Amino acid sequence: MDMDKDFSKYNESAELLKVLAHPVRLCIVKGLLENGGCNVSHMQDCLQVPQSTISQHLQKLRAVGIVEGKRNGLEIYYSVSNEKAVRLIKELFKN
Repeated sequence: MDMDKDFSKYNESAELLKVLAHPVRLCIVKGLLENGGCNVSHMQDCLQVPQSTISQHLQKLRAVGIVEGKRNGLEIYYSVSNEKAVRLIKELFKN
């Protein structure tokens, strides 16, 4: 059996897995999917971690296109925007 040695084809998936490979980020993405999105204050209430920590994790999730933020006045409302991530989270946490 031959394996495809063109590793560039795997970069996007590898980055997605690297960013999701953190318990807080997995929790954030799973929570956004279950709630249809929310703001940082809601995440902070649910996760009981500092807002700065959540913001750092969201920045990493945004950088690879897993989540997106839409401004609503002073708040930014976050949602999951990557279909691969949606399928992966659903598969990881199905009963």
